Amino acid sequence: MYTRQNNSLPQEYEPFLLPAPMNDDFAADDLDEDMDGLQTSFPRVKIPGGGVLQFEMPGDDPDRPSYVSELEGIILFNHASNAHWPEGSEYDDNTPPQCQSLNGKIGYGDPGGLCAACANNAFGSDGKGRGKACKNMRILYLLRSGELMPLQVALPPTSIRPFSDFVNAVFKLRNRPMYSTIVRISLKRASSNGFDYSTATFTKVRDLAGEELARVRAYAAGFREQVKMMLSDQAAAKELEAGSLEVRSAPMALPDNEGHFAVGVINGDTSQLPL
Repeated sequence: MYTRQNNSLPQEYEPFLLPAPMNDDFAADDLDEDMDGLQTSFPRVKIPGGGVLQFEMPGDDPDRPSYVSELEGIILFNHASNAHWPEGSEYDDNTPPQCQSLNGKIGYGDPGGLCAACANNAFGSDGKGRGKACKNMRILYLLRSGELMPLQVALPPTSIRPFSDFVNAVFKLRNRPMYSTIVRISLKRASSNGFDYSTATFTKVRDLAGEELARVRAYAAGFREQVKMMLSDQAAAKELEAGSLEVRSAPMALPDNEGHFAVGVINGDTSQLPL
């Protein structure tokens, strides 16, 4: 659900704080050596299940997590992501997906190939005849004011329609890029077939302008390029693991958008989303 905030009255606000430069006592080469052979990752936040209305936040002690009711910051980047787990392992964090797509278009693993042509990405393939065996997601990189690393927020299928509505209303129709606005992500309880679940809701907090917007624009541009390079490297590694990529003789075009909105899959042409 997308909600509008009443901005009719002037409001005082704290300036958005971008990550501070690395301490001069440490060189970037030191960090590169520490990370040699390791994969860069972001603190991850998932939309909770069971109708829970709080986010579980990553921290130093995984046995004692903290919880917040909302997340507020700037969406620096976002992209589609698909994953297919063995039946019964969809909610097991310790089981890797048997097939994964980092861009929602090409999958690596079993069966791999073009997502648009994959039987697991078709409606009715989930074994119950109601949804997809492959989980379509949207990955957001949300930078909170004053924090060093963005949060990686994974939106499940049921939260993608609210996100799509929010993007259209707040960014596309106003011709603004996503990094130009501070947003708030909250949770709403919903039910289907006797089961409770949580969906994300989105609210525009305020638009950035002037020098503040210029600083954020420069930071977001560099961040987006880094993430795109990271995703490209990960895709190349997965292609090596899977061997040669089998390209099937199915149509290259992605499925029609309108048929997907009913279950929460965002506009198939992800390149059209404002970044």
